[in-house]
This record gives sequence, structure tokens and C-alpha cells, in this order.
Amino acid sequence: MINVGIDVGAKNIKIVALQDGKIVSKGHVLAGFETKDTSQALYNEVLKKANISPEEVNSITSTGSGRKAADFASNSVTEVTAAAKGATNMFPSARCVIDVGAEEGRTIRCDNDGKIIDFALNEKCAAGAGAFIEAMGRALEISIEDFGKISLQSNQEIPLNAQCAVFAESEVVSLLHSKTEKKDIAKAVNDAVASRITSMARKVGFEKDIILIGGMAKNTGFVAALTKALETDVIIPEDPEYILAYGAALLTGN
Repeated sequence: MINVGIDVGAKNIKIVALQDGKIVSKGHVLAGFETKDTSQALYNEVLKKANISPEEVNSITSTGSGRKAADFASNSVTEVTAAAKGATNMFPSARCVIDVGAEEGRTIRCDNDGKIIDFALNEKCAAGAGAFIEAMGRALEISIEDFGKISLQSNQEIPLNAQCAVFAESEVVSLLHSKTEKKDIAKAVNDAVASRITSMARKVGFEKDIILIGGMAKNTGFVAALTKALETDVIIPEDPEYILAYGAALLTGN
């Protein structure tokens, strides 16, 4: 049985191919403007890497904010459903899944069987997601790769009062003009995102084990800030950005 999961996010497209439940191929690419064509091209590439022909694929499930663009999929599921399935299948002990991507953040509370009890979304403002970090990185002239590392060099507590990414950017510029060090501002930004995500986690209720997925899981400064805000450790999968596609692939055969 070969099942494929496609996560069409706001910034990146991720695809995972499973054979009898095991990952045999995966890939990701920037979504770009031609999301439909990009999804199809990546799908072909992922199958080719595993020497799988399209005729051998039993079913395809799409997820993500742009899942409708992958119109060759035979099924689609919400990001919450895919995140919960992927995380709890990989970590059966998971009771809370925190997913922070480019445009959205979400927290999901699960029961002992991996079923969703409650969830909360941060989809109206980028201030709780990766796009906020990218915007602040541009303002600070710091690459995304260095943003987390630099923030870990700071031990300052500087609150960002703005809840909107646009106003927060103005606040960051003001901090720069007041000669605040970039490492301190970077930490303040990561702390602000972690605070918003933690508020959502407390809203739905959380307990161990907490699984952190999505691209922001690779931001070491954000992980440190989130761990401090939650007052507990989080578990990060080896490839946190692929968990939605993985979860979608698992749901394909159901």
C-alpha cells in the first residue's frame, strides 16, 4: 500500500510518501505563485526518488491552507487533523501538539487514543507565526538562520507590546534607534511569539508530552522561549516541518 500526503502551506509545500506505513520518500519546495504546478512537480519528484510510478499510488491526501491547489489529491483533511494524526502516531505519548508554521500557529489537545479533544488557532495575525519572525529579521537585517542563535545570546527581558506584526515592526525599529542590541530584540521577538502560543496552549489545556512541529521548531531561540513560557520541555521530531504531510499520508488509507 502506497499513500502520499501533501501539505500545501503558505510558504512551502511538503510531500511524504509512505509504503506500508513507512516513509520511503519526501521532499519540500517553496510554494511560489504557481502552487498547483509546483505541487504536481514536487509530487512527481518524490515518487521518482522512491522509484514509484503514479499507477502504484493507492491514494493521495492533501492538507494545508492551500490544499485545494493540489487538485490531483483524492482526499483532503484540515491541518489540525493532519497535525494530530502525524504527531500522535510518531509519539503515542503526545497529549498536546503545538504547530507553528509560516502563517499560522495552532495548539491541539489530544486524549490517550490520539483523538482531538480541543484546539485553538492563531490565524488572524502573523504575530504568532514564522512570518512575524521573518519580518522582524528583515528589520534587524538578520537572516532567519541566525535569528534563533543570536537571541540565545541575550538574557534581557524586553516586552513587545504590539499584538500586530505591522505595529511590532515599528516597535522593533524604535528599539534599534534607542541603541538596543540586536540580540536583545531578537530574544524579545521570540519571547512574544512564544507568549502568544503559550496563551493558546493554556486556553485548550495541556499536559505532557508536548510535541512541537512546524518550521518554527527549527528556531532554537523560539524553542527556548516556548519551553520557558510553558515551564516544561517540548519534544521535537527529527523533521518537524513534515509532520502534517506525514499525518495526511497516514489518513489517506482510512
